[in-house]
Amino acid sequence: VQLVESGGGLVQPGGSLRLSCAASGFTFSSYGGGWFRQAPGKEREFVATIRWSGGSTFYADSVKGRFTISRDNAKNTVYLQMNTLKPEDTAVYYCAARNSGSAFLEASYEYWGQGTQVTVSS
Repeated sequence: VQLVESGGGLVQPGGSLRLSCAASGFTFSSYGGGWFRQAPGKEREFVATIRWSGGSTFYADSVKGRFTISRDNAKNTVYLQMNTLKPEDTAVYYCAARNSGSAFLEASYEYWGQGTQVTVSS
């Protein structure tokens, strides 16, 4: 089982990045997908989640209106489009997959990626 994130990097404030998370080794289309992030010195926090069908999405208040989560089950991939990035968005971003439980809780997620660094700085 693997979740592999990509697309992180250094971007200026106001810029955009698109993160991808490629899944393998399990029936990805049956799992809800989520993105979490961890800033230096802080606990990991929920960012966004999407149902297995892609029909419902939810976001943390801090990213609502700027980030968009989506998925392509044919490609076993979840995406996070991040626009109007702010320095406070700087963190390691993790994708995760869950089969049950609350979409907002880390403990519900069965599989995790290794994380990708996003740095927002001028």
